[in-house]
Amino acid sequence: MSLHQRLDAAAAAVRARAPGLSPQVGLVLGSGLGAVADACAGPVSIPFADIPHLSPPSVQGHPGRLVLGTLAGVPVAVLQGRLHPYEGWTAAEAAFPVQLLCWLGIRALILTNASGGIRPGLQAGDLLLVTDHLNLSGTNPLQGPNDEAVGPRFPDMTSAYAPGLCAALRATAAGLDIPLAEGVYAMVAGPSYETPAEVRMLRLLGADCVGMSTVPEVIAAVHQGVPVVAVSCIANPAAGLGNTPLRHEDVQAAAGGAAVTLLRLLTGFLPGAACM
Repeated sequence: MSLHQRLDAAAAAVRARAPGLSPQVGLVLGSGLGAVADACAGPVSIPFADIPHLSPPSVQGHPGRLVLGTLAGVPVAVLQGRLHPYEGWTAAEAAFPVQLLCWLGIRALILTNASGGIRPGLQAGDLLLVTDHLNLSGTNPLQGPNDEAVGPRFPDMTSAYAPGLCAALRATAAGLDIPLAEGVYAMVAGPSYETPAEVRMLRLLGADCVGMSTVPEVIAAVHQGVPVVAVSCIANPAAGLGNTPLRHEDVQAAAGGAAVTLLRLLTGFLPGAACM
């Protein structure tokens, strides 16, 4: 079965559960940030397991639900949790939920994640606008046969993070007096955290933060011609830069603490994003 046939089947199942809902913006909620979906009005919640060709996540803090509703008056499709290649999924499988959002007709995609801060000065709880990425995961969701009905064989990644959306998010943060750092996100394979030597290497390569997700989803959305903006919640200093061992529980707690600020930022940003 081709990719577009799998997407057709998944989209049909979603539309059967939420008839009449036509999302304009897609939103992916990373580790500890799932509570943002609770702010949606008139939500229709669909477990990943109920959608053909989509499997539930296995990681704590990723409930694995597609929530359709409105946020700040904008029809949205929210992925409450995501799939990661380190769980055993291929990059293509990890990207499929975002491909589904694009297939449902979203005009823009907002990605969020939790990451380790590399650049000096980044603190737990800071929000960072991702302006570019380093794909150090060793894989790509577009490997294998290309489905021309979904997108081109060789998508251009020069402006993977849409300049217009990034500018609008900066302006929204400034207007709300929300500090917003900017930088390059490095994706590594995981699930082990990086060594101090690897963090030093990443800093030399130009990374400002590091995580284990997001990049396959960005590539998939660009492949389908959907503009992307991404916000990373700095959950902790990366390995060798802090004084305590790295734990997933602490990542969730830091991201959860930033969720209120992130929600305020997103609700201010969404109306403009839907019109771009």
